[in-house]
Amino acid sequence: MGWFFRFKLFLVVNAFGEIVKVMFNKGNIADNNTETMLKLFDNLNGLAFADKGFINQKAFEALFKSAIQVITGIKSNMKNKLMPINHKLLLRKRGMIESVNDILKTVCDIEHTSHRSPVNAVLNIFAGICAYTFLDRFPSIFTK
Repeated sequence: MGWFFRFKLFLVVNAFGEIVKVMFNKGNIADNNTETMLKLFDNLNGLAFADKGFINQKAFEALFKSAIQVITGIKSNMKNKLMPINHKLLLRKRGMIESVNDILKTVCDIEHTSHRSPVNAVLNIFAGICAYTFLDRFPSIFTK
């Protein structure tokens, strides 16, 4: 088969399904890496809804100081914490992010199992993201 590169793609999506920020990372770095999270949410503010893999107290505190609040679900081995009801309701809408990922994989064709060149991988991803921006409708957390 030969050799290939592994990487992770991180997306920041707003409430209207528009892609705000894109970041690549090596495949062997954890999602909740403090440095990765600080780069991903740099120059942003407000609420950020993420999955349970992004739980990191040190990064949470640093981001909170820079006007961004990361809201995640809790893992099964964690204590339950109080959360405002509107945050809980918005956390249920996190499936919209999965819809964006699904559209990128199926419609925009960014999923490829083994890129032989890092340049080819990046070009394929950015071409798919550009194609996504030209779609007629985006997933949204607002009901129609």
